[in-house]
Amino acid sequence: MSGATRPEPGSQFAELEPLLARVSTPVQYVGGEINSRLRPWHEVQVHWVLCYPDAYAVGAPNQGLAVLYEIINELSWASAERSFAIWPDLAGLMRDAGVHQFTLESHRPIGGYDVIGFGLSTELDFTNLLEILDLAGVALHSAERTENDPLVVVGGHCAFNPEPIADFVDVVVLGDGEQAAIALSELLRDWRAAGCPGGRDGLLDALAQRGDFYVPRFYEVRYGSDHQIERVAAIRPGLPAAVRRWVLTELDEWPYPKAPIVPLAETVHERYSVEIFRGCSRGCRFCQAGMITRPVRERSLDTIRSMVDAGRSATGLAEVGLLSLSSADHSQIGPLASTLAQDLDGSNVSLSIPSTRVDAFSVELARELSRNGRRSGLTIAPEAGSERLRAVINKNITEQDLMATVSAAFGQGWRSVKMYFMCGLPTETDDDVLAIGELAKRVVRTGRQISGSRDIRCTVSIGGFVPKAHTPFQWAGQAPADLVDHRIGLLRDCVRSDPTCRHAIAVRYADGGPGVIEGLLARGDRRVGRVVEAAWRAGARFDAWSEYFDQDRWMQCAAHELGAQGVDVEWYTTRARTQFEVLPWDHLDAGLDRGWLWDEYRAAQSATQLADCRWDECSDCGVCPHLGVDIGLASSAGSLPLSAVRR
Repeated sequence: MSGATRPEPGSQFAELEPLLARVSTPVQYVGGEINSRLRPWHEVQVHWVLCYPDAYAVGAPNQGLAVLYEIINELSWASAERSFAIWPDLAGLMRDAGVHQFTLESHRPIGGYDVIGFGLSTELDFTNLLEILDLAGVALHSAERTENDPLVVVGGHCAFNPEPIADFVDVVVLGDGEQAAIALSELLRDWRAAGCPGGRDGLLDALAQRGDFYVPRFYEVRYGSDHQIERVAAIRPGLPAAVRRWVLTELDEWPYPKAPIVPLAETVHERYSVEIFRGCSRGCRFCQAGMITRPVRERSLDTIRSMVDAGRSATGLAEVGLLSLSSADHSQIGPLASTLAQDLDGSNVSLSIPSTRVDAFSVELARELSRNGRRSGLTIAPEAGSERLRAVINKNITEQDLMATVSAAFGQGWRSVKMYFMCGLPTETDDDVLAIGELAKRVVRTGRQISGSRDIRCTVSIGGFVPKAHTPFQWAGQAPADLVDHRIGLLRDCVRSDPTCRHAIAVRYADGGPGVIEGLLARGDRRVGRVVEAAWRAGARFDAWSEYFDQDRWMQCAAHELGAQGVDVEWYTTRARTQFEVLPWDHLDAGLDRGWLWDEYRAAQSATQLADCRWDECSDCGVCPHLGVDIGLASSAGSLPLSAVRR
């Protein structure tokens, strides 16, 4: 659409308000939260909707959404509002009343904005993405959209294999979103100012030509007679064979969020979170997040301290969370925790680490985290019960490490420990899963011995392992759901059979069914998009919520849509891939050397472990030289880059 800005859509609140009295938790739809922002429409040229495809309770505290919201709204010529998935009770009423998907800030229909940006954290949100587009009145398929429709952009971890939703999205952003959001906004602004040359395809082509925005519609997938992918190739001249990932380097220069929105309704997390570093170099072979966010880039103590001070003042929240993939791995975690604990002393504000590696926790850290007397439960992630299986997945921790961690916590007054594990890992046996129960029993007995109290609790949370793209296990076959369920049953029996500990140990688990669908979507290609659409049309919504997930519906849709193409669910899930099979995401460049990933897959089969490249020699994963980045460890003077050491 030509012109400086789009016509302003009208607010729908007058039509929406009568509906809210008829639904649960209506406060989640009214907006007006502390620190939310609404700018006059005609003062800006680019209008974003940042959309989280899950309920307000889950999406409102999302860190990525909070960061992009502030960055875009700080631009003098752009603005961002927010929208979340609508619960089915209100969605039905909205359809009957002709009310479209809206933003919280203005209740305008999101179909009237320039960009709808989705952050994808789980593949089970794919049906919510379609529901939001349909409720917004936006065509589901990218090829059917016109110049008057908004750009549908997706990012987040699930964007690293967007092929199952390739037909529904216009643009995919791989990696860090801060600079990408600004670059996309600038290009859109300039395209419109120039009179929209080439129309919608002209804008998409300009984005794709950069090499760091993926436009799925401009890439063709060819399949062979064996149903495998033969090649993925650009169908427009000048487009790159592989689309590269965005990497933010100087985190100290991007101290966001400064003043995050304070939710009105209850949310899953109610704390001010500061990301103390990004990336991970531990090399856990199952962990997509750790692989696709390499290398480690730390914030300095001074920056973190100033962010915490500003965030507390802006929100009044009673908890500060130190956020990262493994927060206790920050190279200055000791001084950082001590300084922040001292700053918060007497304020009734608690300091927390959402989860930590077993071998990075210490008595000193436990003391600082409990200095003000408030202790939430300790959360750790051993991931596997036996040392053999932890070596397979490169979780370089021993049972001695685990006992040292829980002993430190129990000695500082903690009385509950939560441990995360996976079931169905490559090479796993029944004995590996039974070892989880024995480990939990030892944790309880250790806690009782150190504390002198029997009031010790241990929660074991276990879920089925799903192989993900861009990890060494991307070639592995997924364990069948019935095998996962069988082994979880063995674990429960192991815990129940011990009268001395069974009341102190809670086993939390999910059935294997959702993991099958997650696995289908996580490693699917474009043919799986037909299953997503069919499941949505059959009523699939909020599939990440157990009360809404319907395994039979998904399997019926998959059988119908995939059967016509000569494949089935097992072809995508339990089937192991060969080394040189073309994977659906091979044309999306996370910076990782494919040969290195294969070598790590082979190393897993022999339980060979890999050291952390921050402190040991470079393992040649390829990220730093390929993307032109370095490991960045913090010092009191700021962030000091450390060049990788070559063997």
